[in-house]
Amino acid sequence: MSTDVSVSPQTDIVQQQVHYGWRRKLMRDWLLRPIGFRVIVRPTIFGTEYVPASGPTLLVMNHIGFPDPVVVTGAVTSRYVIPMSKIENFNSPFIGFLARAWGAYPVDRDKVDRQALENTIALLKAGHCVLIAPEGTRQQAMIEAKEGFTYVAVKSGATVVPIGLEGTHLVGSNMKRLRRTPIEIRFGPAFRFKTGGRSHVPRPEMRQMTQEAMYQLAQLVNPERRGFYTDLSQATTETLEFVS
Repeated sequence: MSTDVSVSPQTDIVQQQVHYGWRRKLMRDWLLRPIGFRVIVRPTIFGTEYVPASGPTLLVMNHIGFPDPVVVTGAVTSRYVIPMSKIENFNSPFIGFLARAWGAYPVDRDKVDRQALENTIALLKAGHCVLIAPEGTRQQAMIEAKEGFTYVAVKSGATVVPIGLEGTHLVGSNMKRLRRTPIEIRFGPAFRFKTGGRSHVPRPEMRQMTQEAMYQLAQLVNPERRGFYTDLSQATTETLEFVS
């Protein structure tokens, strides 16, 4: 049986957020943190003070394990995080139920998903906190990121917060052995892209923004996970404006 994964227009996805508040509180504060963080994983969390308490915020993470979006939503307690999730997850009875209950929204990774991009921009412009994986899929070592996250950050004027994850790739195998998995969630300094007030920047400049942002993320992961961004001597910050 097929599952309806249609998403309302951008104005609707923003208006719908009011309906998720109590669900998110229940899932994060009564299930995920008191149970998941005490039974399934043993999280060590650094740098949550970098996440702004309000305003358009784009969280960008490396993606190494299926629980990554879940543990990030649990780690941020100052506000609710809205994850972008691959469309396939919405066809899973269990994962799809949780994604809808939380208010995640889908992205089709097989194409340039304009609807997902516009939904992200709309949520950010409305002052929400959105989570995405710039590489587009799970990788044990970082690959070159797509520029979609830079595009939505520029269009919305969002603050970007990089997140490095470690240990989440072991959660599935450890659960089968009834073992709790140590994980690390590392938030890095927040920044905005220097646009000079523009909502559109040339492609070469956007590519530079993407590279500089991803090197900020690479500094938060273990060296063996840096992959494409291994050489930190290549890191520059010409297009980044760090915010307190």
